[in-house]
Amino acid sequence: MEFASLRAFVQVAREGSFSNAAQGLYLTQPAVSKRVAALEQELSVRLFDRVGRQVLLTEAGRQLLPRAEQILQEMADIRRGLSNLSGEISGRLVMGTSHHIGLHRLPSVLRNFSDAYPKAELDIRFMESEKACLAVEHGELEMAVVTLPLNPIEALDALKIWHDPLCFAVGPDHNLAQQQSTSVEQLVSHPAVLPTKGTYTRTLLEQSINDRQLSVNCTLATDYLETLKMMTSIGLGWSLLPEILLEEGQILKLEVPELQLSRSLGIVTHRKRTLSNVANAMRQQLLAQSNLQVA
Repeated sequence: MEFASLRAFVQVAREGSFSNAAQGLYLTQPAVSKRVAALEQELSVRLFDRVGRQVLLTEAGRQLLPRAEQILQEMADIRRGLSNLSGEISGRLVMGTSHHIGLHRLPSVLRNFSDAYPKAELDIRFMESEKACLAVEHGELEMAVVTLPLNPIEALDALKIWHDPLCFAVGPDHNLAQQQSTSVEQLVSHPAVLPTKGTYTRTLLEQSINDRQLSVNCTLATDYLETLKMMTSIGLGWSLLPEILLEEGQILKLEVPELQLSRSLGIVTHRKRTLSNVANAMRQQLLAQSNLQVA
């Protein structure tokens, strides 16, 4: 059984599509189909059913998937462990981060890392924090620098790097803009523009609001905080944003004394997998940044 065939099978199962799997593996679609067909022939079972445009796992495919993922993860761990023996900090680090962290927290870290380790190659994937954590759990990323989960995830280690205060914000023409402070009840009586439901930041806000037997009227949602800032600035609603975004002007901080919210940003890795030398070096760069930034 070839690892390439297993890798193609797992990618198709995750994507639910041969074409999307091909993009993720940097292969052509016929090449992916050929690898899956070879695996099916070797195992003498059909692994996928093609129903219209859908690609669905058969019962045999569902049984194989977790075992195939485990085999690939263990092989990647073996490769990293053997590579680490040389002590050289070189090779490719596949890491995920959010657009906000990439713009506002990582530039100096990445510059220092690249200067210190010219033989290291960074493959940075931009995605929502929740998806990045899942990708680390599945072995698709070695590391993620993201908003840390509100509750621990059993398979993952989370290391706080930055304390990230959150602020309620309004545009200069908003009805609440001239008030020094407002109550939670008054705040939620106005429409809001917020991160997508299910994100860590949105969940943190909703838990705090719901504890007071209130609810949020969210009229627009996006995972891009810079877009939320723009929508807030033109008066589409109040929002909850990182304090660092308010330093750039265009929107005003709204004091809500009853709600003092913040989130933690940091490193997520899989607790059962060996980190490569490159990942350990990146971790040390981030920790050095933490000493300067954490309040």
